[in-house]
Amino acid sequence: MNLLKALVTISSMTLISRVLGFVRDFVIARVFGAGMMTDAFFVAFKLPNLFRRLFAEGAFSQAFVPILGEYKNRLGESEARRLVDQVASLLLLVLIAVTLAGMAGAPLLVYISAPGFAADPDKFALTVELTRITFPYILFMSLVALAGGILNTWNRFAIPAFTPVLLNVSFIAMALVAAPWFDRPVMALGWSVFIGGALQLAFQLPGLRRIDMLPRFSLDWRAPGVRRILALMAPAVLGVSVSQLSLLINTIFASFLDTGSVSWLYYADRLMEFPSGMLGAALGTILLPSLSKYHADGKFDEYSRLLDWGLRLTLLLAAPAAVALAIIAVPLITTLFHHGAFTDNDVFMTRNALIAYSVGLLGLILVKVLAPGFYARQNVRTPVKIGLITLCVTQALNLALIGWLQHAGLALAIGLAACLNAWLLFRGLRRHGIYTPQPGWLAFSLRLIVALSAMAAALWFLAGDAADWLQWGLATRLWRLAALVSFGACSYFATLWLIGFRPRDFRRRAAE
Repeated sequence: MNLLKALVTISSMTLISRVLGFVRDFVIARVFGAGMMTDAFFVAFKLPNLFRRLFAEGAFSQAFVPILGEYKNRLGESEARRLVDQVASLLLLVLIAVTLAGMAGAPLLVYISAPGFAADPDKFALTVELTRITFPYILFMSLVALAGGILNTWNRFAIPAFTPVLLNVSFIAMALVAAPWFDRPVMALGWSVFIGGALQLAFQLPGLRRIDMLPRFSLDWRAPGVRRILALMAPAVLGVSVSQLSLLINTIFASFLDTGSVSWLYYADRLMEFPSGMLGAALGTILLPSLSKYHADGKFDEYSRLLDWGLRLTLLLAAPAAVALAIIAVPLITTLFHHGAFTDNDVFMTRNALIAYSVGLLGLILVKVLAPGFYARQNVRTPVKIGLITLCVTQALNLALIGWLQHAGLALAIGLAACLNAWLLFRGLRRHGIYTPQPGWLAFSLRLIVALSAMAAALWFLAGDAADWLQWGLATRLWRLAALVSFGACSYFATLWLIGFRPRDFRRRAAE
């Protein structure tokens, strides 16, 4: 399989999901704005998301996929199927216990994650109720992550990449159709999370059946493969919890700031997640199975060359995204969110957070490419140590920046710490001899800078005055934003073409 083609497939599916995600946020911003109700929902939704990333897409996937790949490549599909059955059975029981505990302990979880809400009893009670509705999302999405890990190991990338679309469809339908039927319309958003999670799990099952990997209940936590996964998960949980703890602490800080701060950070984060999901998550997804196979086969030169390919492709695609987010922040925010209850002040507050996030976007994406270099070798401890350093630096930056920049300081702290995280991971790969840069990096970097400069100049010239974007109607904003993005992209890729870049230079086969 051509990895560049696989990246395009995953990114295309992710693009559909992200576009619908922006439609979702457009609807939420128009109906609910940025205030008490959205603050309550975003905190409630953040809690199951935190545990999902901790148990599912984070620690579990990092431990599960390399070992499943090893079983498939060395022991055959029958042993891999037995491992899937054993892991799925144990995971299901753990998830049921965690979900029930989270629903019962919702008041404590809300108090820990947003203590500033305690000063407003109505806001606190609403957040608790929404948390209880959304918490089963962790059960659904952890099982979705299990299914996605299996499908990706079998090089079935499209189904897991398309699955998030269903959550956004659920959000849009519930906000537009069901919200008026609730006494408190924001409750429709809580139920959309529950329904979206169930739909995503149901969508994965036929794909598992087609490759004969639909799990059957077979509980044996003492099985060697299960015990190895649990042993890898212990440090992986710590490593993933570091980044999630940073986000949680940021929410705690934001809960003490002006009303709307949580929502401003959320909307800025959504814009940042667009390139992060399309590039970082997609590259990490396609790299991990091939890296795991190269490690299992002892092909260390191929391992290093694949990492080099991933790094170059990341810089080529992520660097322009970071520059563009900073330059056209107001056009993006006004077009997507400046409607209904979303005010001019909300636009500028969200812009401040987005510019701060853009500083660290490249670092955030590079982490998702560099970390698999360790995970594929079943080395979780090194990223964990680096993550702990990053956590300490993040909180130091929070304290230094929040008084000066308010909520934007929290975003900037995450971005700067992500850059440090990426640098430490890169240095670790080099020091351990895992990665050796291929020739041509200086010429590559200089040509990239030229293309970025051309794009930045074009966007800056065409973006215009922020006041105009606030005054224009939706139709005018849409066509102007489309023209702005198209011209910026054309200027970037045309410059790359003129200075010698060709798509064929980035073709790469998956490990076979």
